[in-house]
Amino acid sequence: MVEFWSVHNIAFTLMGYPMSYIELLGTILYLWSVWLIARENILTWPVGILSVLLYMGLFYQIHLYSDFFEGIYALFISFYGWWRWRTPTPESAGVLTIEYSSRRQLLVSVGVTLGLSLAGGALMSRIHLILPSFFQEPASFPYLDALTTIMSFTAMYLMARKYVESWYYWIIVDTIGIGLYYAKEVKLIALLYVILLVMAVDGLRTWKKAVKSIHSEQ
Repeated sequence: MVEFWSVHNIAFTLMGYPMSYIELLGTILYLWSVWLIARENILTWPVGILSVLLYMGLFYQIHLYSDFFEGIYALFISFYGWWRWRTPTPESAGVLTIEYSSRRQLLVSVGVTLGLSLAGGALMSRIHLILPSFFQEPASFPYLDALTTIMSFTAMYLMARKYVESWYYWIIVDTIGIGLYYAKEVKLIALLYVILLVMAVDGLRTWKKAVKSIHSEQ
């Protein structure tokens, strides 16, 4: 059963690219979860959790360690988002609505994101020396990978709180991800990020429209 989830267990070959089962299933579930979240469908969280588990296995095998650790956070924030969407705060009148971050929240999130990205990149560039028994090869693109990881952390938290700015983070992450995963030759994920970029732009448009609608009703 363990061998089924190996990156070497190929489902099919497309235009010379060997597609593993773990990459294929993770991709399908991830796309579905993004489509659901743009429409404020709470099923996005359990679907996303399954996708995260598959991608964690994939990223560990191809030595993208920052992305592997991102999966641990993604599991936590997915359960948090699932709970938050089901149990809105009292001040939200029983419904967690889409809104913009305050200027202070925005500045804090950007500052924390940049600081943690630098620290994470420094750590990931030496993780194979610190924990050689677990990480036997040097991390690929440690600083760039750390940046997209921390930005994804921020985006997931903002999305769990239904802040519009989460989509701006995803747009940047998806743009970088296209080049990063293509360079690592996981081409389906690179293509996935092209699709995710389009979906993120659509999600931003949809959520901005929802905020405008909410304000017009007040």
